Amino acid sequence: MAFCGKCGQKVEEGVKFCPACGAPLQVNTAQPANETVQQPTPQPTPQTVQTEGQETTAKATAAADTLGNKLGNLHNTTDSTADFDKADIEQNKVMAILSYFGILVFIPIFAAKGSKFARYHANQGLALFIAMIGWWIVDYILTMLLRSLLWRGLGLWEIYSLCGTVLNLVYIVFTVLAVIGIINALNGKAKELPVIGKYKILK
Repeated sequence: MAFCGKCGQKVEEGVKFCPACGAPLQVNTAQPANETVQQPTPQPTPQTVQTEGQETTAKATAAADTLGNKLGNLHNTTDSTADFDKADIEQNKVMAILSYFGILVFIPIFAAKGSKFARYHANQGLALFIAMIGWWIVDYILTMLLRSLLWRGLGLWEIYSLCGTVLNLVYIVFTVLAVIGIINALNGKAKELPVIGKYKILK
């Protein structure tokens, strides 16, 4: 029940004017003071989840980079080209190249004794040739042992074949070293071969 603010007459709810005096009635439209406005709840930021496959790929990439760096540093050997006479280099490139063709290394050893450049490459070619002969002997012995142990009707031919393939891969290493030496000689460089270049056989 409401009352008129002007004459005090009782007025029914919802009436806009006083029936006694005709004065307009005030309607309270204020919101309750204790009403609070609900704030939106912040949504959590989704976190990036690294799958197991991504971790494996990342590890494989890191391992490949490490291997690539090691292989790159393998050919980072001593270059003493500045210590050689340019005329000697130009005149004896062919002899230097022959040093890396197996037994032909004896040609520059005996035919170019006076050439410091040819002698340098002959030393490396001779070291490579000796290493290859030594590995051939080791390969032959290991092959005979594997054949006697694994090739006696035991059904282990696959293992024997795999071991033989692994042993033969070493010859690829010798071939790569020979190619590196040929390229260095062709470019007129006196640069040590990886691994075997530090050994001095010829004086």
